[in-house]
This record gives sequence, structure tokens and C-alpha cells, in this order.
Amino acid sequence: MRILITAVLPLALSATAMAGPLDEYWSNLEQLCGNAYEGELITHPEGETGFVGHRLVMHVRDCQPDRIRIPFVVGENLSRTWVLTRKGDRIELKHDHRHDDGTPEETTMYGGTSTNQGRANEQYFPAGEQTREVIEAAFSNVWVMRVFPGEKFTYGLWRLGTPRVFQVDFDLTETVEPPPAPWGWED
Repeated sequence: MRILITAVLPLALSATAMAGPLDEYWSNLEQLCGNAYEGELITHPEGETGFVGHRLVMHVRDCQPDRIRIPFVVGENLSRTWVLTRKGDRIELKHDHRHDDGTPEETTMYGGTSTNQGRANEQYFPAGEQTREVIEAAFSNVWVMRVFPGEKFTYGLWRLGTPRVFQVDFDLTETVEPPPAPWGWED
């Protein structure tokens, strides 16, 4: 028995040591799977009031080994889903926007891919070329998602070189009733 433990323990420790920040981040997200959380608007760009006064809920609704989909509900609007996809040692963030009949909005599937492993609790997604083509003014966007299990999840957007900042913090200490399926989803 002692020989078996001596042989297996270094393998287990080396597997843990090999897990990088991206793996830890993904694991932190997976801990939220199936749960919904209420958010608070922390800051928004001046003049953009579409989120003000609405209940904000994120629902970590669909978790696959390489893709996590998180609907972001604003009031009764079920049009938004964050789609996170593992691409090797990077994560891609896309924003899937749908009309209430389920068809894609004209401006959809924009986002970016992390440029490095990030941190276990934080990933940055600078706008990709497709985003610049879909929303030219978004060429300098950088999205951030922070996850601190049992504490807080933050979704933020910065447009570099401008005062445009958007941030919602979600309370991970308490789950809420999951919202209905996003527009265009089939359960």
C-alpha cells in the first residue's frame, strides 16, 4: 500500500501543478453551472440607460466541456447570452443576441478571445476582427469577466481611450429563481 501511495501521489500533485490559470478559471465557472444570480449595475456609459432600473440576472444555464452559455436577462428581455468557448489555451467570448422570435439580431456574435492564460479569477477579451467588422466603433472594446466562487461574478466592458465603462456585479452568495429560456432556445 505504501508503494502505491508513493507512486500515485507525485502523479496527482503534478497534474494539479499543470493546471494553469485558464483551467482554474474554467473550473470556477463550472461551479456555477445550473445556478442563476441577481446583479447590480455598478457603472454605465453616460446617456446609456437601457439597464438602469431593471432587474439583472445571469443564469449559468448550459455547461459543456468546452462551452458555457450564460443568458444575461435585463428585466423581461431574454435576448442576450454570453457564450464562452475553450479554444486550446484561450477562451473566446461571444455575445449572442436574439429577437423575441428567436432569430439572430443584426448585431450578434461579437466579442473577443483572451490573449493569454489570464488569471484563475479573471479573463480579458479584447475585441476581435469580426467585432470590428460588425460594430466598427467597438474595435477597442475589452470585456472582462471575473469569478470569485461564493462571492461575486463581474461582467465589465471598457472601450479603451474613452470614458465608456459598463460593469455589473452579480452576488454569488445567493441563488435566485432561474429565468425562462432565452429567446431562440429550446429546452
